[in-house]
Amino acid sequence: MFYISSRFYFLRTVLRIILPLQAITFPDFFLADIFTSMSKVFSDLERSVCRMVNRQVATIAWFEADSICGSHSIAIPLVLVFPYLCRFFQCLRQYRDTKEKACLLNALKYSTAVPVIFLSALKYHVFPEQWVGFYRPLWLISSVINSLYSFYWDIKRDWDLSILTRIFMFKNPSIWTNLLYGQNWVFYWVLGSNLVLRCTWTYKLSAHLRHNYLTLFTIAALEILRRWQWVFFRVENEWNKMTAKQNLEMSSDMPSEGDRLLDSSNHTV
Repeated sequence: MFYISSRFYFLRTVLRIILPLQAITFPDFFLADIFTSMSKVFSDLERSVCRMVNRQVATIAWFEADSICGSHSIAIPLVLVFPYLCRFFQCLRQYRDTKEKACLLNALKYSTAVPVIFLSALKYHVFPEQWVGFYRPLWLISSVINSLYSFYWDIKRDWDLSILTRIFMFKNPSIWTNLLYGQNWVFYWVLGSNLVLRCTWTYKLSAHLRHNYLTLFTIAALEILRRWQWVFFRVENEWNKMTAKQNLEMSSDMPSEGDRLLDSSNHTV
């Protein structure tokens, strides 16, 4: 009735994400990737728990509570970065098991989120002129690198789409997925929307948008849309890989025409 087995499977997967002491499976890194999109949710949860523990829910002014359990708290960047660190160590574990260099490149992708998070948090601990003159340019550079790297990885590695292969003439171009074959507009929509949604952090450059709750809600909703698109095509890509592998195994098990002819010659007619 309550799908107890599924709930325990989910909890076991979460434990495997936190402690990647075993071989990484598809559910492990699939759920961990989703958790990276929920880092803001986890940080909001941490704020709520902090204020309840410190009895700041209704007994203290908002700006005073924010100085203790809000943006100035060191716990916020730690909570934000935790899902990325989990995914980073998963990639290292995968490299240990498979020795594939792509795992290290994937780990590098998640590591690019670390300076973005901590430089953003540093804004509340330095003087304004230090932030504007030195740390803000570093944050901008880090954010651009993280967005473009993640965008490339989504398109080329996670979804295995081929437009970047043809544009930049990479070797061994992949084919379009079965879902997108013959539907070019879907392909270009996914490509364009993923790039735009990967750059939603630019709203922080506007002072009046940065503290607007409607803007924050909209950005969170757009991240849900982006992650849903990622999940949709990531699962499709994994399915295509599994199907191709099964077809290859079946074709290798079937005897060739020459083998059948040789086998038939051993029988008397």
